[in-house]
Amino acid sequence: MIKNKNELKKVLNVERTLYLGLIKSHRIKLRLLQDHDYLIWRFVKSLRYTEYHCNTHHKVRYWLWQRRKNVLGGMLGITMWHNSVDCGLRIYHYGSIIINGHAKIGKNCKFHGDNCIGNKGDFNLSVPIIGDNVTVGNGAKIIGDVHIANGIKIGANAVVTKSFYEEGIVIAGVPAKKIS
Repeated sequence: MIKNKNELKKVLNVERTLYLGLIKSHRIKLRLLQDHDYLIWRFVKSLRYTEYHCNTHHKVRYWLWQRRKNVLGGMLGITMWHNSVDCGLRIYHYGSIIINGHAKIGKNCKFHGDNCIGNKGDFNLSVPIIGDNVTVGNGAKIIGDVHIANGIKIGANAVVTKSFYEEGIVIAGVPAKKIS
């Protein structure tokens, strides 16, 4: 949760580098071309400003940034709530990425597109808790009251419906199970 301006700057610097790199001319090129990394960066930046203004109780700014985030998310196919994802979020492809507002996702997590992190579709608020440095493959879904340990890699099109507490493993399949 971003609670002050210094934390906001720190998170934005980390994530700007993830999407746009360090070289200014490269950043300008991505912006001029409206590259997918630039567009996703704009969404993530809006997400972080929404989080900051929500946590600092700036209601009007919060609403404005929330609207901007929702418009960009609608264009890109990304639905994500503020205060659910920690610093270092990396989204590689836009299109159908849905993260439940009650889910908790750790630092430096990577999403490869077409992902769903949510509950079982009922009014139960049991949602996934995902550790740090987790990679979620293309098409992978994590559903229900699931805990994912740090450093786990989730294979493409996996459906995770049970918890995995062993760090650094690879899981895949329908339903997901440990493969290495």
